[in-house]
Amino acid sequence: MSHPATLLRWAALVAASAVLAYGLTLAHFPAALLLGPMLAAIVFGVRGAGLALPRPAFLAAQAVVGCLVARAATAEIAATLREDGVLILAVVGVTVAAGALTGLALTRLRILPGTTAAWGSSPGGAAAMVAMAEDYGADPRLVAFMQYVRVAAVVLSASLAARLLTDVGGPAGTGPTEASWSWLGLLATAAMTAAGFALAALVRLPSAPLIGPMLLGAVLHASGLLDIVLPAPVLDAAYALIGWYVGLRFTRRTLAETVHALPGVLVATAAIIVLCAAWAWGLTGLLPINYLTAFLATSPGGLDSVAIIAIGSKADVSFVLAVQTLRLFVVLVTGPTLAKWIARAAPGDRVP
Repeated sequence: MSHPATLLRWAALVAASAVLAYGLTLAHFPAALLLGPMLAAIVFGVRGAGLALPRPAFLAAQAVVGCLVARAATAEIAATLREDGVLILAVVGVTVAAGALTGLALTRLRILPGTTAAWGSSPGGAAAMVAMAEDYGADPRLVAFMQYVRVAAVVLSASLAARLLTDVGGPAGTGPTEASWSWLGLLATAAMTAAGFALAALVRLPSAPLIGPMLLGAVLHASGLLDIVLPAPVLDAAYALIGWYVGLRFTRRTLAETVHALPGVLVATAAIIVLCAAWAWGLTGLLPINYLTAFLATSPGGLDSVAIIAIGSKADVSFVLAVQTLRLFVVLVTGPTLAKWIARAAPGDRVP
């Protein structure tokens, strides 16, 4: 594709994203600036637009979301884990078990190979799952397909739940923004973000661009050493970049290569979401939280998109992020073991 044609298609994608985001904002959908670009990008990707978001742009967007989480949650996450740690572990356990059982079912039905089904069904950390899958013998294309089908379905279902369960009398924001900010504060936030990413990468934490700034920013913000500055245009750009990154993964070629697995993947995705939604309903009887909070907390990934929706709605952000963050680490720690277990349970003649 020629350079002018590429620029033209990007301009068309930006325009379509803006129209959809504006319409979703008028309809009071939380995370409209994430959902609109994602829907537009899915259409462009499947129709063969040939666009791809540069990896550094996506990592930068994840870092911004990490800062957003740090500013919104901070010390409250630790308090939530301390007060409701047993139930949060139960929530995490149910979701991880649901993903493992789904992967096992896909393998036993010969829809996907064992390791691919295991990594593709892991509920959380889509980018990390895709990055780690190939090292354990899985097909990264199928894993990416499964993960981003689930991420898109979760974003859609969570946005719809937030829309239906949130009072729409007021404006539908996309999270807290800075009424006023300084360039010095913005530079300090950028320096913290870079340091957090570097430290997380040094100790090989999963999803380092997201987790590093989130953890370091939470400590500094909670202790009063740093006032995290996130101007609205920066947040808006991060939401759009994440939406484009997810949506543009849905190419016609990917769909053609995985058409035999598509029905099983869709059924598996729906099953995980329904199971987690049912568990969320039960959770409201065990904890003093509303259903929206429980639904977002149990939603099977990913942390960045669910965080945006939670912050933009009337959910208990601390509880949602405590569950989502803990599950991300549990999934990454248990992923290799579950993949091997599911692969061993596969029938002799698997469909590749």
